[in-house]
Amino acid sequence: MIGIRLTEKILLKKICTIKRVLQTLLIVAFLFPHRGLGGWLFAHPMPNSMVILQIHEKHISGEIQIPLGELQSAIGMGVNDNSEGLIERLDDSLRIYLLKHIRPKTFDGKLWKVELGAMQVNETKSELSGEYKELIIEFSITPPQDYDLRNFYFDYDVVLHQVASHKALIAIKQDWQQGILHEDGTPLDSTMQQVGVIEWDIVNNKLNPFQVSLQEGSWWQGFKSMISLGIKHISEGTDHLLFLLTLLLAAITSKKKRESSLINLRTIGLNIFKIITAFTIGHSLTLLIGAFKVLSFPSQNIEILIAISILISAVHTFRPIFADKEMFVAGGFGLIHGLAFADTLINLQLNFQRMALSILGFNIGIELMQLFVMLLIIPFLILLSQTRFYTIFKKTGAIIVGIFSFGWLFERIQQKPNLITIFIETAANNALWLLLALAFCSVTAWFLEKNMKKQ
Repeated sequence: MIGIRLTEKILLKKICTIKRVLQTLLIVAFLFPHRGLGGWLFAHPMPNSMVILQIHEKHISGEIQIPLGELQSAIGMGVNDNSEGLIERLDDSLRIYLLKHIRPKTFDGKLWKVELGAMQVNETKSELSGEYKELIIEFSITPPQDYDLRNFYFDYDVVLHQVASHKALIAIKQDWQQGILHEDGTPLDSTMQQVGVIEWDIVNNKLNPFQVSLQEGSWWQGFKSMISLGIKHISEGTDHLLFLLTLLLAAITSKKKRESSLINLRTIGLNIFKIITAFTIGHSLTLLIGAFKVLSFPSQNIEILIAISILISAVHTFRPIFADKEMFVAGGFGLIHGLAFADTLINLQLNFQRMALSILGFNIGIELMQLFVMLLIIPFLILLSQTRFYTIFKKTGAIIVGIFSFGWLFERIQQKPNLITIFIETAANNALWLLLALAFCSVTAWFLEKNMKKQ
């Protein structure tokens, strides 16, 4: 008997919940007749807004991405009439509207300072919604003095105050303490941490302030993430690695007739050590100077100079233009490569202490990955250098790298990819097969050399 009554209570509770949901949907249909109940239940999914946060030491910056169609539904103002002139026509009105509906506050109700930055309209694409335009707004929020930056209410209802089906997805793009770092040019989805979703509570028919509670993290997590970023930067930095490898091709010489294998290997090892050390000192120096903004240069110019440095090293490898001076060239051009590394750290906007740790961690990551690649490739190059085929291999490699350098040069001047750079990217994605091919060629050449000597 008790079990039956309990079952009845559960069923009644479920029926009441279903009735409340249906009532809410009817209210929504009444309040927004232009959509209709069928539209709310079966409409094609509309794109949602995104709020992307970057956590700094004393403030939070970021950007808000709002689909223009949804913004039009919320505020009208002719948003979709002429999206190209939207910012010029509605700049002040949009800022007033946004400031009214972005209200971060402490847990005891004290409001944060909200500042809006640049706004722009972009075209984007969603698998569910297809192509659409969105308004992107840069912003910054700062808590009252002595209040916790990592725990607050994000009272946000842009678009949502009128469009109950809309959602705002909250994600973190950068939080050094948690080891969340995003490098420019990397897809956001691969690095961002999802925090939550701001959406209507349909059952209770209200929109609650979103509670942001971030993990504290630590300097160790930040430091480790910078090591990982350095490793990733070099693993994807085909141009940096090719510059170094091309110089090493020139420095690794074939064995002379009167020279023993032991003496030749010792010479090669010393040359390799000098080049890698000089390159490390060069890029470490400008990484330090550039990251602390002692010197700054346009990033496009730096990238062009890097392409030129690769071209010069390729020419030298084909026909020596600075024989036995590869160490100085590696150090000199390392200074330019270091400025490119520094750009990555500058974009993180860290304070002095975090920047110092980041420089150390990032450099360690660069060196670890650089050393790993060298250990994989150099033994096969040394093996190949003990054969008569090395000169042909070296000159062929120099020609290929020279062509690559022209591809990078034109890409960085024109700021768009070309057939050569597309091929380089494809080849870099198949680096393991290239390594196996090098290993096969080296071992085969060595055995052929042995057999020729026997004959």
